[in-house]
Amino acid sequence: MPGRLNDQSIIVTGAGRGIGAELAQTFAAEGAKVVVADVNQGNAANVANRIMASGGSAISVEVDVRKRDSIRAMISAAVKEFGGLDTIVNNAGIAQVRSFLDISDEDWDTMLEVNSRGVLICMQESIKQMLAQGHGGSVINMSSIAGKQGYPTQAHYCASKFGVVALTQAAAKAFGPNRIRVNAICPGIVATDMWKMIDQGFRDAGLTKEENEAFNGYVALTALGRPSTPADLTGVAVYLASHESDYMTGQTLLVEGGLVFD
Repeated sequence: MPGRLNDQSIIVTGAGRGIGAELAQTFAAEGAKVVVADVNQGNAANVANRIMASGGSAISVEVDVRKRDSIRAMISAAVKEFGGLDTIVNNAGIAQVRSFLDISDEDWDTMLEVNSRGVLICMQESIKQMLAQGHGGSVINMSSIAGKQGYPTQAHYCASKFGVVALTQAAAKAFGPNRIRVNAICPGIVATDMWKMIDQGFRDAGLTKEENEAFNGYVALTALGRPSTPADLTGVAVYLASHESDYMTGQTLLVEGGLVFD
């Protein structure tokens, strides 16, 4: 039975684990040919191997989103292996807990370099490829609830994710005439390794004492009363990659269980 993404060529960055891995596997199950891209080649290869073992089509690529040459090589691999690029999911990112007055110049630079400039470069290079192909495409950026609301323990992370929303809107306006759609997804409290690191950061900063205290505290604020899993994000991502969303662009979709009402 044909999938909703049959024969699409899709890149997912940060796909070696967590949300990215779940998206890559779901896209493949929907018929897409997936480039599993991650800074950790071993993790990327493991996800690609799982996809192929399930009968899907995938390759793994090592990518450092801070480096334009690395991103260009990733896109070239997609074009060489799958004949083009239809969708890119800019999912790679980092997080850190810092009290507002403790954010250092290095903290700021590293956060913005990966989460904002990395997304910008990936957008630039993928859109160039889509323009050369001449039949449009879909860019999906992973922002966060921190891209819609400021949090005093992660101000620099919030700034980086607000930046992703701004880049999404700007590119949507710039490339709409070329049928290139650009949208963003804002996850909330997702049960992944990244949130384990964030929870540890709260304890290290003396903001909480018990394991999962910060995690559970935020979960308790959600309308649905439970944490998200990576699988909760796949339906929206498939929709944005598919032709079902051909008239949607410049939008930022909150998928966070009712924690932030926009």
